[in-house]
This record gives sequence, structure tokens and C-alpha cells, in this order.
Amino acid sequence: TLYGDMNGAIAVLSDVTKVEVYRASRWINAHFGACGLSCAPIPESTLTKPPSAELRPDQRDEDSLPPYEVLDEVIERHVERLQHPARIVEETGFDPALVARIIRMIDINEYKRKQAPIGLKVTSVAFGRGRRRPIAQGYRPEQSLT
Repeated sequence: TLYGDMNGAIAVLSDVTKVEVYRASRWINAHFGACGLSCAPIPESTLTKPPSAELRPDQRDEDSLPPYEVLDEVIERHVERLQHPARIVEETGFDPALVARIIRMIDINEYKRKQAPIGLKVTSVAFGRGRRRPIAQGYRPEQSLT
């Protein structure tokens, strides 16, 4: 949320997908001894609790978003590979309406990324200075799935 979890001087995980965050967290916990720690640094409850933006009681990400595996796949294909929505649908078999919805969420939230702290870039095309998208006048690139 803008001015909530997006506050700060640097956004270390801004270019890391949710699936990668969970994978890295489990790896860190599995190898904590090699790092000189006496116990796993990330509580298991953090990894098993249903994801939530916690904007209202009993809210879960899955109530308004597809599973992270699907979301991350569409984001990676659309943002990093610059794939057209029709190609994403063709290659993944995802529902065209779902792909269009995810891309719309990416596009309409571009203004938030303009106000976010600097992030560390780990992919070839990260949200940030390497990605410039218009945010005014209702600009929408052609996204026909036909």
C-alpha cells in the first residue's frame, strides 16, 4: 500500500516475486546453521500463514488475486519478456480474462511505483527506472487477446 509497506529508503525485495521470496525464505531457514545462527530466522508461521495485505480483518490475498504462481508467471512474461497478452494465454493456457485483469492491475498501479523507494534490481527488466510507462490520460496499450 502506498505510504504503508511501501515507505522507506530502499525496497530490497521490490524486484523479487512472491514465489521467489518464499523459496529464499525456506532456503535461509534450511541453512541457518551454516550462517552461524542458532535457530531459523524466519518463523515457520510466517511461511505457512495465508498471505494477506492485512487491510481488513480476515482478508487473504487469494480472495482478490490468483495464486502467486499464476500471478508471478504473468508478471514475468508481461514485464520482463514484454509478451503480448494473447501470447501469454497461448503459451500458458491461462484464462484470457484473468491475464487481462492481472495486466490491468499492473498498469493502473504504475503511479504507485513512481512514488516507491528505490529497489534492488535482480531481473533484466525491473519495476523502476528501467521501466517507463505513462500514468496519465488513461493511456492503455493495445491488449486485445484476439
